[in-house]
Amino acid sequence: MAGSLDNGDGEAGDYSTQLGDRIRVIRRQKRLSLQDVEARSDAEFKASVLGAYERGERAVSVPRLHRLAEFYNVPVDQLLPPIDGRPDAEVGGTDESSGWTTGDKVIIDLVALGEASGPQVELIRRYLEIIQVKRQDFNGRVLTIRGDDLQALAAIVGTGVDEAPDRLVDMGLFRNSSPS
Repeated sequence: MAGSLDNGDGEAGDYSTQLGDRIRVIRRQKRLSLQDVEARSDAEFKASVLGAYERGERAVSVPRLHRLAEFYNVPVDQLLPPIDGRPDAEVGGTDESSGWTTGDKVIIDLVALGEASGPQVELIRRYLEIIQVKRQDFNGRVLTIRGDDLQALAAIVGTGVDEAPDRLVDMGLFRNSSPS
């Protein structure tokens, strides 16, 4: 019963609901159904139990929360609800502003990044993980790069900003550049 999570002042129940909402947001960003999670986790996370977590009807232990974060490949703190009062509207999403050239977007293929190797790949991977955490964008497939982000990536790959997309293409990380 959902009321059993409440300590009398509503805080525990509210927190469980907010935690469940965060878990649901991450699962949906990964484009997974509850059944997909159950199947891909070899039934480690049963759809009915995960659904109860997401509805705030069942408490999640810290070890289970940590394991769920590993399964979703996100930092565990990203499954926790914000404590600074940020509105839900700020959670998730990618930047839709232009990238390195006006009207163009630089989109990094995160799947290719996961398979890439080379002297700069680990630095790129760490930098993009920081961006994902900051934006709370864990779709796991692509990441749109903003102008300032491209400047940092250019420094990592040892080129100027204008040459960085070509270098990312050479590395197999550039997804595409499309008009806005």
